[in-house]
Amino acid sequence: RVAQRLYEAGHITYMRTDSVNLSQTALKAAEKEIKASFGDEYYQRRTYGKKSKGAQEAHEAVRPTDMSRQTAGDENDQSRLYSLIRNRLLASQMADAKLARTTAKLSFDLVAKGQIVTFSGFLAVYEVGTDEAKEEDGLLPNMAEKDILGLSRAIGTQTFTRPPARFTEAMLVKQMEEMGIGRPSTYAPTITTIQRREYVSKDEIEGTERKIGLLKLQDGKVSKTTKTEMTGASRGRLWPTATGTIVTDFLVDQFPNVLDYSFTAKVEEEFDAVAAGKTEWNKMIQTFYSPFHVAVEAAADADKKKAVGQRELGKDPKSGKPVYARLGRYGAMVQIGDTEDEEKPKFASIRAPLRIETINLEQALYLFQLPRVVGTTEDGEEIKASIGRFGPYVVVGKLFVSIPKEDDPYTIKEDRARELIAAKKKADAEKFIKEWADEEIQLLNGRWGPYIKCAKGNVKIPKDTDPLKLTLPEVQELIEKAPEKKSRGRRKTPAKKKKAAKKKAPAKKKNTQKKA
Repeated sequence: RVAQRLYEAGHITYMRTDSVNLSQTALKAAEKEIKASFGDEYYQRRTYGKKSKGAQEAHEAVRPTDMSRQTAGDENDQSRLYSLIRNRLLASQMADAKLARTTAKLSFDLVAKGQIVTFSGFLAVYEVGTDEAKEEDGLLPNMAEKDILGLSRAIGTQTFTRPPARFTEAMLVKQMEEMGIGRPSTYAPTITTIQRREYVSKDEIEGTERKIGLLKLQDGKVSKTTKTEMTGASRGRLWPTATGTIVTDFLVDQFPNVLDYSFTAKVEEEFDAVAAGKTEWNKMIQTFYSPFHVAVEAAADADKKKAVGQRELGKDPKSGKPVYARLGRYGAMVQIGDTEDEEKPKFASIRAPLRIETINLEQALYLFQLPRVVGTTEDGEEIKASIGRFGPYVVVGKLFVSIPKEDDPYTIKEDRARELIAAKKKADAEKFIKEWADEEIQLLNGRWGPYIKCAKGNVKIPKDTDPLKLTLPEVQELIEKAPEKKSRGRRKTPAKKKKAAKKKAPAKKKNTQKKA
């Protein structure tokens, strides 16, 4: 989105490309800017080939439209992204940096390494290799072969094996790019989708303290001490949820060919072959769908308990029935009883911070307190709190009121429930403006202002019109002038209407001719 705004403002070229080619105009502009800003010795013309076999190169590489513009964008994010794009382009047309590296091998297999930047080259764009950096960049003292060095001190630190780091969003994009999965235009939607569907979560984990041992040798004496360090901390990394783990395990088990890392890359190659006229598209599709259809039918007979990651937590002390934690249609949940029983099982959603893989029997039974009676209204009507498909709520009669995030349906009090119900009733009352019951027309206040509700649908009321002063003829005129709404696709015919249509329709004659 940030890149899109830069493109719409005319600061960068079209950014949905993975091309690395640059136009002659861009190359000449980069040469002029480099020589003017850094000097002739910093310029070195470079051209780059295809980034990958299936790269989309209809456009040139993303670049600034005006190389003389050093900053651009209305916001900090836009300015930072523009600087990244501009610096990458300049660096790609600059000379190599030159470094002086020194390695000193000492006795006892000790090695000292250091380096200094003698010519910054392309690093000058990133402000690396300045005079201050040269003085502090791992400079070693003057040494000669067979010099005797005095031991100041030696420290041995206890270390632990660390697992591979979890992916960040940037690391995941880089991995998909290397494996040929997706395109630049699909990376962001892919990452957004797996988070929205709660297959992964970007949790911040504080970590825990642990002690590590230190051995110190100084003045011929060895001392042993300990210090603490944080371990397990994580920020901005993607962690698989129970839903993501269960879904992935099931799909890998049932569709190993489709879930293979090279599958997407192979399909992209086959599409390229179809586009080039080397392969017939229907044969290519047939080779995929024939075995895929067989795999889908086999998956229908898979073990359902395994598919939903079901695990038994124990027995319900009241009914004696088993309690399960499993994945349901709307996410992780707990269940009392089996679906095969005559009595219908009870269900409750698992709410954060509880997880399907760690929840215990005590925690599961606590979730079955809903729905609970919170109290009564001033008129004596019973108020209940519960959790539905769209989140927690309180209900009185047929009025359902959502509970805000700061309130908990397990602990909400009667006074707070009454407050939420009163606010809902007030909002509903303010929504109604006027009504013509015989004509089935209402004037209502909506999220985007007042509007007309009628058989035709919802009709906007002009901003300069007072809805209270509107008469029935004026409202009818607005309805007639309202444009017809475009259909968003074919609506499915309700099952009841389908059955009725089948009864009325005359019987079709059987066609004995075989279909081609």
